[in-house]
Amino acid sequence: MRTSLRLVTAAARRFARAAGHASSASVATTDAPDRPVAVRPTTAAGRWRYAAHRGPGAPVLVVATLMVLIVAMLGVERATGVSVLPDRLFAGLQPPPRKFPVLPASAPTDISIAKVGLRAPVHRVGLAPDGTIAVPELDKAGEAGWYDQGPTPGQYGPAVIVGHVDTTTGPAVFHDLKKLDDGDQVEVTREDHSVAIFEVTSVQRYGKEKLPVDEIYGDFSRPNLRLITCGGRWVGGETGYADNLVVYASLVKARDG
Repeated sequence: MRTSLRLVTAAARRFARAAGHASSASVATTDAPDRPVAVRPTTAAGRWRYAAHRGPGAPVLVVATLMVLIVAMLGVERATGVSVLPDRLFAGLQPPPRKFPVLPASAPTDISIAKVGLRAPVHRVGLAPDGTIAVPELDKAGEAGWYDQGPTPGQYGPAVIVGHVDTTTGPAVFHDLKKLDDGDQVEVTREDHSVAIFEVTSVQRYGKEKLPVDEIYGDFSRPNLRLITCGGRWVGGETGYADNLVVYASLVKARDG
């Protein structure tokens, strides 16, 4: 029932360095590879372990070749106005809003989601001694935690906010994230009194052994937000909930608080 999100220290270090927050004091050394590509749960708290990257194989090279061809075809379409790509090729792909501001660094203090009636305080969390992303204590299950080794909401990159889905006494702060749809808005109030407004682009549920690490943590092309909690069915034991629920959102505007 508790959500504790595993980052192997090498991955955490890469994430923090890209965001400009790397600190040797907060990240222990490790022999783990610099480019983790797979995830495996290790405890009921939902911790994650990364498998080693073994280099590109033939399937990767085939995909890379196809991507080059697609980019070339897109160039032809743009130049000629003639569609040369199948309409179904992009079915289900929902690109984020194109226009966005970029905000200076300022830590979040509150999160609000009108769609599900959520308004909650946000405080800083870092890496726990065991290498997991710390989350609010169970007696503060109505609060969310911002991973302070990453970007603040509104900076380039994925700002990560985690929270419990429930406790033994009932629903917790992120219980209703599963009800969000594309286009819903998430508002994050920051210490500088500005409000960063994000638009949901996707809500995904992943088995804890199949979490796409680079997709969640690796997009520094624009200001993004990731809300993460547990989801799926309860399986008990060391796993707890079978899945992790991830809300992807992109910054669309900001206002004074």
